[in-house]
Amino acid sequence: MAQLDLLITGGNVIDGAGSPARTVDVGVRDGRLLLLPPGSSSPAAEVVDAGGLVVTPGFIDVHTHSDLLAGDDEQREILRLAPLRQGVTTEICGNCGISPFPVPTLRAETVRDLVAATFGPPAATYPSFAEFAAAQGVGRRNHLAALVGHGTLRAAVVGFAQRRARPDEVQRMCDLLDEALAAGAAGLSTGLIYSPGVNASTDEVIALARVAAAHGKPYVTHLRDEMSQVESALEEAIDIATSAGAALQVSHHKTAGRRSWGATVRTLARLERARADGLDVLCDVYPYTAGSTALHAMLPPWVIADGVPAMLAALAEANVRDRIRADLSAGLPGWENTVGNGGWDLIRVASAPTSPDVEGHSIADLAATRGVDPIDYVCDLLAAETGNVTILSHSMREDDVRRVLASPLAMICSDGVPKPGRPHPRWAGSFARVLGHYVRDVGLLSLTEAVHKMTGMPARRFGLHDRGLIADGCAADLVILDPAEAADGATYDDPLAPPRGIRCVVVDGHVVVDGDRVTDARPGRVLAVPDGGRPPRGQP
Repeated sequence: MAQLDLLITGGNVIDGAGSPARTVDVGVRDGRLLLLPPGSSSPAAEVVDAGGLVVTPGFIDVHTHSDLLAGDDEQREILRLAPLRQGVTTEICGNCGISPFPVPTLRAETVRDLVAATFGPPAATYPSFAEFAAAQGVGRRNHLAALVGHGTLRAAVVGFAQRRARPDEVQRMCDLLDEALAAGAAGLSTGLIYSPGVNASTDEVIALARVAAAHGKPYVTHLRDEMSQVESALEEAIDIATSAGAALQVSHHKTAGRRSWGATVRTLARLERARADGLDVLCDVYPYTAGSTALHAMLPPWVIADGVPAMLAALAEANVRDRIRADLSAGLPGWENTVGNGGWDLIRVASAPTSPDVEGHSIADLAATRGVDPIDYVCDLLAAETGNVTILSHSMREDDVRRVLASPLAMICSDGVPKPGRPHPRWAGSFARVLGHYVRDVGLLSLTEAVHKMTGMPARRFGLHDRGLIADGCAADLVILDPAEAADGATYDDPLAPPRGIRCVVVDGHVVVDGDRVTDARPGRVLAVPDGGRPPRGQP
């Protein structure tokens, strides 16, 4: 036998398909896996002894906002390493309706303001998936796959106008989506609580979801409401996918805010009924009771109706602030009113790049300390940061989180927003937290079930057919972990602290994490997901 590039011996292999663990040697040649009998002693350039440890496929984070993490600065490097250290070998970005492509050059400035407020500067947009892949794939340690954001399509074609898209505008959005999916984008995402996606009719989204279905790629949605109207928002998503013939992925499924606590009993039952009726529907979830998003998303959608620069100018006006106060108090039809359902005491600043002293504190406390109304404080902070403020929202209940985690329809995600400051610990801790807290400590899942939710299940959903499994010929993305020690180190006060118990991470056959050391290997790239036609119904 020709020499292997890498041989992992003595490990207990969990293959990602949900099969029982078994002891085999795992070989790697030219970035592909070759399974061998235990103790095979095959010649290899590098041998890793995994005795007493577990070998799994590399983890796939199906919901991130890591679209624009390319670059050489030290802070971005720290952020890039956080998922890698916990075993994430592939990230899927472009979620919640915002992606930095496809943006025609003539509309780049308009969309760039939205991108900057979402991902932080330096903001960039790209006319095509290929140009995005070329820019973001340089020097990566792990892989990236990308969804096409409906909000980006709408901003590029319609702008931020609070109106229905004209038929010609819908067709233009469909054309842009079709080109990106044909080139390798992984699916369509919406963020129907965010501007400009919030302005879209159900029919507009159905038209776009039909394009995704024609490519055999999923419709991935941040529901129009995850709080008091979560059940009606879920019905809309089911109607969209059913009408379009598309697979449905419900993003970071939750029932947030006091008025919806406990509703996962009903929403998960509804998803099960939809599958029984023939809809290919799955969901994902992060293992925390706090969410994270942009601060401007806490305000009524009309505030950003004319784009970010116009929003910042309007927030200086007293009558605009008064109107915001009134709408937060009374609510608006069809708007997820996070603050109205919780309060400013539950909203904590995660990232404000030029005001680091406010990070980690609640809006209520920051406003009280300065002796001002919370709305005035929020408007002033957004103006000072040109809209680039990220927050944490402590809005979920633990029993709902556990219920979704345990569902056979749910896979694991981080929903990571990798920005400087005090980002949500889920970016650095989600996968390790599931392995340590919810598998070992709580017993909510078996290790085999958890690994399946992190590997084989998401690979099948997003068309990554040669990843997510330990099988002959699959891509050599691997994790070696100690199940007795695996645990998250990240906390709300120290959100980028590394996990414990992840001993080795391999990407395309190259060791990228070796104990506490990150190697110089950079085998990662942006993955082009092949066009799938109309595949058979996916399995959980």
